[in-house]
Amino acid sequence: MHNLIALLDDLKAQGVAFRSVTEAIDTETPTGRAMWQMVGILAELERSLIQERTKAGRAAAMARGVRMGRKRLLSAQKVAHARKLIEQGEGPDNVSQSLNVSRRTLFRALENQRER
Repeated sequence: MHNLIALLDDLKAQGVAFRSVTEAIDTETPTGRAMWQMVGILAELERSLIQERTKAGRAAAMARGVRMGRKRLLSAQKVAHARKLIEQGEGPDNVSQSLNVSRRTLFRALENQRER
């Protein structure tokens, strides 16, 4: 709906009128323009309601303890084990390969655990 509104607004700016065959929308008449404005208002209302429901749903999920985002690839125990291996002299490339993660993921997990 948003794309249709934008398209018709662009056409109007170029002096092109729109007349729907199936709906009572004719941008050349006052009634048609009013109908088009109502369509725009309802589309905006729909977007706002969707945003509110999404925000409320996320808040409710977080209150229940649901974690948002992707699952962590490395548990706290695996990160601690990786840290111990690196401290013992094991190379980060070998550690990341043994955990089936990228080197960047390993370093990010090590840093995130340090911040906690």
